[in-house]
Amino acid sequence: MKIVLVRFLARAAACGLALLVAAPTFAQVDYPRQPIRMLVGFAPGGISDVLARALAAKVSSQIGQNVIVENKPGAGTTIAGELVAKAPPDGYTLWLQDITTHAINASLYPKLPYDTTKDFSPVALVASTPLMLVVHPSSPARSVRDLATQAKAEPGKMSYGSSGNGTIIHLASEMLKASQGLDAVHVPYKGSGPATQAILAGEVSFVFSTMPPAVSNARAGKLRALAVTTPKRVAAAPDVPTMAEAGVPNFELVLYTGILGPKGMDPAIVRRLNAEFAKAVQSEEIRKVYENLGADPIATPPEAFADMLAREVARYAPVVKASGAKVD
Repeated sequence: MKIVLVRFLARAAACGLALLVAAPTFAQVDYPRQPIRMLVGFAPGGISDVLARALAAKVSSQIGQNVIVENKPGAGTTIAGELVAKAPPDGYTLWLQDITTHAINASLYPKLPYDTTKDFSPVALVASTPLMLVVHPSSPARSVRDLATQAKAEPGKMSYGSSGNGTIIHLASEMLKASQGLDAVHVPYKGSGPATQAILAGEVSFVFSTMPPAVSNARAGKLRALAVTTPKRVAAAPDVPTMAEAGVPNFELVLYTGILGPKGMDPAIVRRLNAEFAKAVQSEEIRKVYENLGADPIATPPEAFADMLAREVARYAPVVKASGAKVD
């Protein structure tokens, strides 16, 4: 179940930025005239929330209107998705989405309150980041193989936390279980922040954490990092092996993040927003934020982002099925 998104993201980062720089000036529109809402389908504290607030602050300073982040966690991000899908397409309601909200949920949920590919206007792809497999320092596992050995020796006794049913963190754990033949209990939380608190407290055996809390707590000795899900080691944690290096081949997951609005948005407004987010992503302050998060900045035209979303929905359908991940 190899998920290959890295090469596309690298090309998008290079080609997309060049296209944005070379593109003609977007049509002038009387926008924005009021604050913009940016919905996040996760609880505060996770990487989506951190990215959203950093980008919102930067874009606010560029456009002269506040971009206000609103956390709407629950139902695997579909609560936020429905709110955006049903919002007026005037550019004042946006959604910071990720691989969970589209590529995974489209196949995971038998019925959604919106059409994943038809009910949104892609605005901009803005970031990618890995996940990090972590355990509590008291765990006897010092490697992924140790963790697998322990789980096999105690079937059904180990547990893993996630940011909610069907999220990428849930799917990553299900993929590990399937690839290693593990028997572990899923404990869903309302966001990656609460999931991190659970592993810090020793409430669960392991978590595929987003990078910010994983890196900071691993450096502080509060968590033990076992592996990252990218095909190469990451600069934020150069001593942590990849899943392949840790003995789990063909295991690659990259968490990408983008901005969407409701379907039917004025193309001129989409272009304006795309240009503003691209400008923010390329700014020095956002690059520094990304470095601390272990994230890579990306900027693409709306059309390239739309094409990528459609491909990823199709690509993840068999992955979701093969992993056995279910909404429970």
